This record gives sequence, C-alpha cells and structure tokens, in this order.
Amino acid sequence: MATITIPKNLIKEENLVVIPRKEYEQLVRFWASAETVSKHTKKVIERGFREITKGNFLTSKQVKNALGL
Repeated sequence: MATITIPKNLIKEENLVVIPRKEYEQLVRFWASAETVSKHTKKVIERGFREITKGNFLTSKQVKNALGL
C-alpha cells in the first residue's frame, strides 16, 4: 500500500475525505444535473424533518393498516 503525505496547508479544516477520481467525477455529474429546490419545497422538507424529530410520523405498518392492506 502506498503512503502519501498531505501538506497541512491543503487541509484547512479537520475533515478530509479522499475518494477515487472516478467516484468524484460521478458525484460532480450527479449534483450538476440535480434540480434546484424551491423555497416552498425546502420549507415542506424542513417541516417534515421537524415532525419526524418530534416522533410525529406513521410506520409503514400503520399506513398499511390505515389503508386496509
């Protein structure tokens, strides 16, 4: 296994992630093609996360029972 030394001036924060270039390029393509989210959608998503955090959600089993499945 090869060992590399990363200069401290390249690490401005404590977090450093090293991934293969091919995977990095796939991530860049994915995010470049992702649609932007409207302010309304962001608010709805944030509200959903708050509800989940408070425990206000249904399990898949509860949904099936409610739908009579």
